[in-house]
Amino acid sequence: MHNRRLICTVFAFLFALVLVGSSGAASVNAKERAAALLRNAEGKRVGMAQFTQESKGVRIVLTVKDLSPGERGIHIHAVGKCEPPDFASAGPHFNPTDKKHGLNNPEGPHAGDLPNLTVREDGTAVYEQITDRVTLTSGELSLFDKDGSALVIHAHADDQQTDPTGNSGARIVCGVIMPVRTISMGMPPGAGTLLLLGAVGLLLWLLFLRR
Repeated sequence: MHNRRLICTVFAFLFALVLVGSSGAASVNAKERAAALLRNAEGKRVGMAQFTQESKGVRIVLTVKDLSPGERGIHIHAVGKCEPPDFASAGPHFNPTDKKHGLNNPEGPHAGDLPNLTVREDGTAVYEQITDRVTLTSGELSLFDKDGSALVIHAHADDQQTDPTGNSGARIVCGVIMPVRTISMGMPPGAGTLLLLGAVGLLLWLLFLRR
């Protein structure tokens, strides 16, 4: 009688665990994310940018080092190539809606226009912005079109009005924006099946081998 109760208890527990695991796997929530490894004209890694799709747009979080202090223009460019030393391969600003440049331009802005980056006296900067003019999903504003896209930091501040680049000067840092797929919760595919097989194995052991 004791063994029968133990078997029933173990089976009920494992069956419930399988159900929870299966429902967790079915409710996996995959977030759209991207990242860009930032390098200077000498090819040295100087920072990293992370992109996350949110309800209000794409959040950009960037850390960078080894730059001269001051305001720097920063934009998303239309081609996912960063060939030093001038990074001309990144193409013009990302502008699928054919607007003029500048956040303060009445005929703008480009989809890839962003507020200036402020570099501290020690040459480092931390930058965070949300833009609703681009997306990490599909559509006209997607950063993952056939050409891809890149994040570029410029030598001077962007005046946010002069077309086409805001007088922001040379391109001094560039990083190709690459998709990164992450899973926020849930069990790996097949976990429910493995749990079920484990439950069956345990039951067989209790029934036949543990005598």
